[in-house]
Amino acid sequence: MCFKCAEDEFLRAQIEKDGHDGTCFYCGQGGKTFSINQMADLVDPALSEFFYRTAAEPPDLACPQEGDRRRKGQPVADVISDYVGYGEFAEDIRCVLAERHDEIERGQTDLEEGPFDREAHYARKDSVDAWDFEGDWRRFERSLKSENRYFNRTAGAILTSIFEGIDGHSTISGRPIVVEAGPGMELAVLYRARVFQREAKLKEAMKRPDMGLGPPPPSDAVAGRMNAGGIAVFYAATAPKVALAEVRPPVGSKVLIGRFEVIRPLRLLDLRALELLADEEGSIFDVEHVRRLQRGKFLRGVSWLVSKPVMPDDQVRDYLPTQAVADFLATAADPPLDGMIYPSVQFAGWQHPHPRRVFGGIGNGRNVVLFHHAARVQPLDIPEDADISVSDSSPSSWYGTLSLFPEGDAGFDDASGFPDDCPEVEYTVFEEVSAERLGAVSAATPLEPDDAPLKFSGMEVHCVRGATPDTVSSLVSRYRVGKRGKDEAP
Repeated sequence: MCFKCAEDEFLRAQIEKDGHDGTCFYCGQGGKTFSINQMADLVDPALSEFFYRTAAEPPDLACPQEGDRRRKGQPVADVISDYVGYGEFAEDIRCVLAERHDEIERGQTDLEEGPFDREAHYARKDSVDAWDFEGDWRRFERSLKSENRYFNRTAGAILTSIFEGIDGHSTISGRPIVVEAGPGMELAVLYRARVFQREAKLKEAMKRPDMGLGPPPPSDAVAGRMNAGGIAVFYAATAPKVALAEVRPPVGSKVLIGRFEVIRPLRLLDLRALELLADEEGSIFDVEHVRRLQRGKFLRGVSWLVSKPVMPDDQVRDYLPTQAVADFLATAADPPLDGMIYPSVQFAGWQHPHPRRVFGGIGNGRNVVLFHHAARVQPLDIPEDADISVSDSSPSSWYGTLSLFPEGDAGFDDASGFPDDCPEVEYTVFEEVSAERLGAVSAATPLEPDDAPLKFSGMEVHCVRGATPDTVSSLVSRYRVGKRGKDEAP
């Protein structure tokens, strides 16, 4: 068969490149050709990867009319013709494959016919199998957890095979997988929360929220889903309620939520977009194309692997793979990324807005992590001699009541300093400076916007009055039954 008879462009190129000189048995022209055995070598794995053999009789038909009993799929020779080309060679390829397989496989399945009998039908699979990549991921996890945690070449090679070229992919609708956050972009603001169980510490964080709500210093950076201990990253969310849910505050505590503007462009891998990754176009006979399709199917499930819930007792070991993924994307990916957007496993769904909400609704709530090199906040422009204090007042003080809580209202908990029933409180931060400083240029010199990617722009306090988990209930039944003897059958 010559390359001119092949309809598939990849096959044409393959025959023209690697074929031998000869005369085509089907069109009679001279040129580069493949033998029918060589063609069968290409067709066989393609059919196995992209098609499945259908049953001769459709099972469980409720209405056995003539049209309902039509067998699913197409005759195998027609399938070969659709992808190789229309001609007698499709039937000849089928005959070669029948000789190879029929004696081995006939009688080993519930189908009476051989896999390449003339009557055998094949239908297209919904997707290719991703077993190779799934096996690689399990090997990657096992290697990190129980073999070699540092300088792990196995982990590096597997992550390279999974994420190589991720920057060039897009979703079915054309949305990029790697998105840009920053001024004028869809994602231009991030929210970060921190839990406080003492009033004094809460007010201390309010004085310098760029530091109190920013990434911790290395000495205080505990291990998390996307970072090892001692490596500071910036965990945030795209909505205040999501940030609140992620810190899992205890009842009676207070949560300080900061609003941070993204003031320079950042490149983030969007794992939710990855779930809708579009398959690449290509030939079913191209081994590399098949590999890319398998990789694409695996990548569509990476979002779950990275963001799945992890029990507190298992975090030390189960966070190792996601920490390695974050390190790889931040340093070894080509080009390196600044962070990731991933689903929140703590936020159950839409929350009704509070009437005194400061920052707005949740929208499409997701988590964001900025890797170490991008986890920096522009320091506030505060004069060096400023004395910073925090004042709190109840809403009633707006109407002339100077007392924080009028007599007979709420008292304070002696341990935490928080009011017992957690009423709404208005906080005000004052910067006291000398008279000559007022209106003068600050002595502090902030980092340039193109150096630190985040700028603090506001905060609010949430008092945690209760926590209602989102659950799925399961019925528990209990019965009393007679005991069986040892010799009685179950």
